[in-house]
Amino acid sequence: MKKNDLNRRATLKKIIAKGKRYLHYFIISLISAVVSVAANLMIPLLIGDAVDCIKTTGNVDFATISKYLLFIGLSVGVSALAQYLMGLCSNRMTYGITRDIRDEAFRHIQKLPLSYLDSHATGDTVSRMISDVEHVADGLLLGFTHFFTGILTILGALGFMLSVNPLVALVIIAVTPLSLIAANLITKHTYSMFKVQSSTRGEQTAFIEELMNGQKVVQAFECEESTQERFDEISERLRVCSVRALFYSALTNPSTRFVNAIAYAGIGVVGALTAIAGGITVGGLTALLSYANQYTKPFNEITDVLAELQNALACAARLFELIEEPEQSPDEECTEHIGQGSNDVCFENVSFSYNPEQELIKDFNMNVKSGKLIAIVGPTGCGKTTLINLLMRFYDPDDGRILVGGTDTTKVARSELRKNFGMVLQDTWLKAGTIRENISMGRPDASEEEIIAAAKASHAHEFIKRLPKAYDTVIGESGGSLSQGQKQLLCIARVMLTRPPMLILDEATSSIDTRTEIQVQDAFSKLMKGRTTFIVAHRLSTIREADMILVMRDGRIVEKGTHGELLKLGGFYKELYESQFAH
Repeated sequence: MKKNDLNRRATLKKIIAKGKRYLHYFIISLISAVVSVAANLMIPLLIGDAVDCIKTTGNVDFATISKYLLFIGLSVGVSALAQYLMGLCSNRMTYGITRDIRDEAFRHIQKLPLSYLDSHATGDTVSRMISDVEHVADGLLLGFTHFFTGILTILGALGFMLSVNPLVALVIIAVTPLSLIAANLITKHTYSMFKVQSSTRGEQTAFIEELMNGQKVVQAFECEESTQERFDEISERLRVCSVRALFYSALTNPSTRFVNAIAYAGIGVVGALTAIAGGITVGGLTALLSYANQYTKPFNEITDVLAELQNALACAARLFELIEEPEQSPDEECTEHIGQGSNDVCFENVSFSYNPEQELIKDFNMNVKSGKLIAIVGPTGCGKTTLINLLMRFYDPDDGRILVGGTDTTKVARSELRKNFGMVLQDTWLKAGTIRENISMGRPDASEEEIIAAAKASHAHEFIKRLPKAYDTVIGESGGSLSQGQKQLLCIARVMLTRPPMLILDEATSSIDTRTEIQVQDAFSKLMKGRTTFIVAHRLSTIREADMILVMRDGRIVEKGTHGELLKLGGFYKELYESQFAH
């Protein structure tokens, strides 16, 4: 069996498994489909009987025709009601399944290791969560509303035709395989094409998001033309694969219509000859032609559904790929706790690399006593931020171990570990919401007085009061129109509010003016008293008072000591320091 066929079957099984909780909707929908189809299939038979009541001119049985018209009206009403109920249940089932898949995908993203998010375009992940889910919903909805009714209509119409005249029914049965073969040949090709289309659509979404976030840089370096060319290239590929996928999927309908038209014409000819020979009444021929039309029409609908399902299955496959990505090691296996009252941090023979082929940190050792201020300095790419990632368990070491309070961090739940750290990064992040909600993110239950006190400590209170609604001012994604410095002050206030046992400051004041930086450093000094603090710094003037300065180079500590000791040593730190203050 081909790989695409296996993928489609596996994906379909997963979707069916997701639908088990909506089995009651499926049963009601199926019963409604049976009722609707049965009512529809009664109509041609009733019409045929009514036609037979018209014998000759002036010899018409109006009383019997009236009864048939009443039954036809009732059949139409029952069919309409059943179709409404079927549509209602199908909608609830379809959007329930897609909601569950989307929710599961979003929950899974929260559990994915950062290594996955760092190595995959955000826009592609967003495309899977939004666009692909919509295509899955469209495919399932068509499947539930047309597929089952189509199958039931074909079987029911065939049964009625056989009951009216088996010879004429055999004509259409003989032509049916041609329609199925044509549909099968076309739909086999559409799955792979729709998968390429979905993947290219995700690539385009990722590129658009990247450009939207970096539009200022693009314009500043006059890269509009090259980015436009890149976008046009992706857009052209999307156009080509979309046209191919839609062209092949569109072939199914006219192909089956052509075969079905031949069948309809065959029934008309054979039926007319049979009627002339007296083997069937005119009303029976009328019913047969109606049943032939009802029999062939679902083939067109089903082939349309199958083409749409190929797109839905291709999109669902991308979603399940995301959902089935390996999670980070579960916290349930972490049963130990950080020792109370001790904030010692120890790195023991730690080795780590983002890429196995490129060594970054090798046999790293570091001991930090509780309450000490440790500064980490070094050139770009030496591993400073990587140490922070390891300490917070955004990544786990490849070898060695990290101890906090005497406990191996890999044996402590991430939530417990991270509650012990307050973190301010150079790259600020604020969510869409009020100023109050952003400051209280780490402590949603904080009182108004505590939030204001934290804002005052970070020197953010003054600019917050000048905003239209002060702390109730709603800011957009990533801080909206706030300056970079204001965003950073809010992130600092967020940490001031949580008052954690340990602090991590990664260029925490890099976007703040010198005067405010001095005030914030004073606030930090008060906050850091008695707390183990790690400062990643490029501006060496901010770390002169550190208890210990670790100088890193190529993933290793090459020097350590106080500011004065390192200057006397006359090594790499002195070179870095003098390079910043040379005149």
